[in-house]
Amino acid sequence: MGLQVPLLNDVSQGIKGKLNLITDVSGVKVGQITINDGDVHTGVTAILPHTGNVFRSKVPAASYVINGFGKSVGLVQIDELGTIETPIVLTNTFGVGTAINALTKRMLTQNIEIGDTTSTVNPVVAECNDGDVSNIRKMYLSEDDVYSALDAAADQFEEGAVGAGRGMMCYDLKGGIGSSSRIVKIDDQHQYTVGALVMTNYGYLTDFVVNGAPVGQPLAQMLAADKEKEEKGSIITILATDAPLNSRQLKRMAKRATVGINRTGGFIGNGSGEIVFAFSTTNLVEHFSENQFDKVIRFNDNKIDLFFRATAAAVDESVLSSLVHAKSVVDRKGRLRLSLIDAAKKLEESQPRYTEMLDMMFKQLGVAK
Repeated sequence: MGLQVPLLNDVSQGIKGKLNLITDVSGVKVGQITINDGDVHTGVTAILPHTGNVFRSKVPAASYVINGFGKSVGLVQIDELGTIETPIVLTNTFGVGTAINALTKRMLTQNIEIGDTTSTVNPVVAECNDGDVSNIRKMYLSEDDVYSALDAAADQFEEGAVGAGRGMMCYDLKGGIGSSSRIVKIDDQHQYTVGALVMTNYGYLTDFVVNGAPVGQPLAQMLAADKEKEEKGSIITILATDAPLNSRQLKRMAKRATVGINRTGGFIGNGSGEIVFAFSTTNLVEHFSENQFDKVIRFNDNKIDLFFRATAAAVDESVLSSLVHAKSVVDRKGRLRLSLIDAAKKLEESQPRYTEMLDMMFKQLGVAK
């Protein structure tokens, strides 16, 4: 998935993974459930760091708060211990409590020792506010919805207005879930994968650019998008890699997600929540290990720019992919919330003077008219 064409302003080596999804990192799975019921448009997206028991075999990890207007759960322990020990669940703001309960119960079922003969568990849940599109006050999400997303985890998954991204808006257009991956070639013997998954719910349409072209400005004029409103959107970013990066290095990589977020026009507003989680599937941390010392291989910081570049490119493409794959949605108040593709086609039909710019945008995004 992702984009089906090369990213023209790719700052990485430009090599996409086989699926061009975060699941190109071996062992990573993604499951989703999408909810559409009257004025409710929401869902769950679950990311499994590997196919084994994540509590028993934790992944080295870090989190990074770009701007902290959000209700995410689990960040404190991730930063303290440098590991993630559960799947990562994404949903809407008022679904966080339900997701915590469901994820905790799932981990208790899988690990009878938790809270008895060993420690409790640190569930990781992140959110964006889909209340602009969905009737968030209904608190519709159930624990069974979370279980369904976890059980659906697979290599292949949909992007766009699906899962937790169903009710999200990006640059005043339909946003949602996007993903991409990059291969990092170190030398003839070593190559690794960096994968990204985003849930996009941020930005002003007037700021939106594609490869430097200000396509958002005429779209905003057509749709009367209001740049004077306060920026209260959010974006959650998940980064996965199979490279031997420790928690400190993963935090450094997580910071570079900012570059990818901003390349299409984001500026990180005062009321926006930008949270990044990054993990490695190498050098797993065993919960019940009796070893006094762990021997690990750590990548040399002097060459880590290749991973920073891959992160920026994968996040950049993931944002665009969330827009390209999203379909228009009728929101909770009966308003049609246009996708990027539908809005661009409407602009081209009504104002032919923008045809050349929009045709170039379609080409750069790999979209057939």
